[in-house]
Amino acid sequence: MENWRKSSYSGPGDGDSCVEIARRPAHIAIRDSKVPDGATLSFPASMFAAFLAGLKQASGA
Repeated sequence: MENWRKSSYSGPGDGDSCVEIARRPAHIAIRDSKVPDGATLSFPASMFAAFLAGLKQASGA
């Protein structure tokens, strides 16, 4: 069983409308928290890290 995690920014109210991530051996899986048995997206860990870095750069974080 995978250990799915929500963002720490997911709070009360709209915290149920979030994506969740899970680490797999060589990939990061993403799913809609409202549909946990639905489809998942999977990305190589290095590509996901580059995606996050781009988001941080774009937001000025």
